Amino acid sequence: MSNNVNLGIHKKVNSDKLTKTNHKKFKKKYLYGYLFIAPPFIGFTLFGLIPIVYSFYISLTNFDLFNAPVFAGVSNYVKLFTGDPLFWKSMFNTVYAALGIPIGLAFSLLIALGLTQNIKGINFFRTAFFLPSVCSIVALTLMWKWIFNSDYGVLNTVLGYLHIKGPNWLSSSAWAMPAMIIQGVWGGLGTGMVLYIAAIKNVPKTFYEAAEIDGANKWAQFWNITLPSISPTTFYLLITAVIGAMQAFVPYMIMTNGGPDYSTTTIVLYLYNNAFKYMNMGYASAMAWVLFVIIMGLTIINFKVSSRWVHYD
Repeated sequence: MSNNVNLGIHKKVNSDKLTKTNHKKFKKKYLYGYLFIAPPFIGFTLFGLIPIVYSFYISLTNFDLFNAPVFAGVSNYVKLFTGDPLFWKSMFNTVYAALGIPIGLAFSLLIALGLTQNIKGINFFRTAFFLPSVCSIVALTLMWKWIFNSDYGVLNTVLGYLHIKGPNWLSSSAWAMPAMIIQGVWGGLGTGMVLYIAAIKNVPKTFYEAAEIDGANKWAQFWNITLPSISPTTFYLLITAVIGAMQAFVPYMIMTNGGPDYSTTTIVLYLYNNAFKYMNMGYASAMAWVLFVIIMGLTIINFKVSSRWVHYD
């Protein structure tokens, strides 16, 4: 009897030792995991989370970077929506510029369809269309500023050979935004083209073979097979394009600086001017939070609506 008791105690002691050993190993594995995630977590906390929270606080104050913030409640938000016509004009300009999104998607898809065919020199054309996507946005913007120059720009020179008088692209309130849309569409073709090519090549060929047997022509195959099959890619490009359009800044800053007559002042450019030109950090922070809510709202709406036209099968 005593031997059984001693054996049971011995087993329990060994079991406790094994449990403690496993627990130490378990904690050690977790420690390694925490060490690996620590750098990005600390980086996000210091340079992401804390500035985000602080910017919301600043949006409730009057702050010029040189003096201590003075709490002002929601006055910045009230002024934004009821006392600043230029804010609404900048929002209109941003939405206007976003009209280039469907144009860019359509051209990207059209080019991708052409470059998935067996044509000579296809690699050269793919490289040529994708090259702007890896070039400096500042360099490309300066190039387009030269192209749209009304006196010696390439575009008006070519139009002159056709006996067409080109407009003052960047000096006209009517033509400045169309010019910005053109350069924006051109700049986004490469990324959209590459993703569409990959998506088109992943469509099973058996779908097209079955459609041909049923007598479907090329247009019917494109509309009923290609478009639904690549809809996840279209959805991704749409989401990223909307976010990018709402945050567009560099081309407008370099090419027009928001002019003429504020016709190309986008919401982010107006935000920048308030923050670093007028030193009104509180007002600029309020504008940034409004922009965040708008982008988040548009993204949620796109995700909600996507179930009606995006097919993942």
